[in-house]
Amino acid sequence: MGESNYDHLFKILIIGDSGVGKSSLMVRFCDDAFNEQQLSTIGVDFKVKYMVENGKRLKMAIWDTAGQERFRTLTSSYYRGAQGIILVYDCTKRDSFDSLSHWLEEIKTHCTHDDAIKMLVANKVDLPNQQVPRSEGEEFAFSHNMLFIETSAKTRVGITQAFEELVLKILDTPPLLVNTRPLGQRIDGQNQQSADGCGC
Repeated sequence: MGESNYDHLFKILIIGDSGVGKSSLMVRFCDDAFNEQQLSTIGVDFKVKYMVENGKRLKMAIWDTAGQERFRTLTSSYYRGAQGIILVYDCTKRDSFDSLSHWLEEIKTHCTHDDAIKMLVANKVDLPNQQVPRSEGEEFAFSHNMLFIETSAKTRVGITQAFEELVLKILDTPPLLVNTRPLGQRIDGQNQQSADGCGC
């Protein structure tokens, strides 16, 4: 798919505590790869993925943010303009689930799209000794108007489905489609916002 050969450009942000598997989710989805020794993200990482859903050619700018506290001020600007936000916790670590309320506050503070679609991801479901049952994750997601899915970047479980469900919901939310088309397809003639930086 060519550089401008798409119908919509979506900015997707992946957030959550350090070590929950955000980078692994992105790498598995974009490159179908998995690294047991995946290093923690410093600041932000970025990948582009093309896909077709409902007959629409989509270009996805996927931002993987660092979970460590010291990078929070650096990553806050990347919430701006995001149509979709994936909030990840590690189902084997209760503290990563307990942090979700904090991350929702971050979204509320920094996200410029009130209609941005939020998805809660319970990652690492392939591991034993899970501390957060699925029912608790589903209940939290429901109470905060979020989509919910269980995933494992290691075994591929739920990865593609997570991104597909997210973009289908975005496509079904007209306010989020404003300014997502390539410049040549615009009726309003507004400038195409860049996929990189925080103006996406």
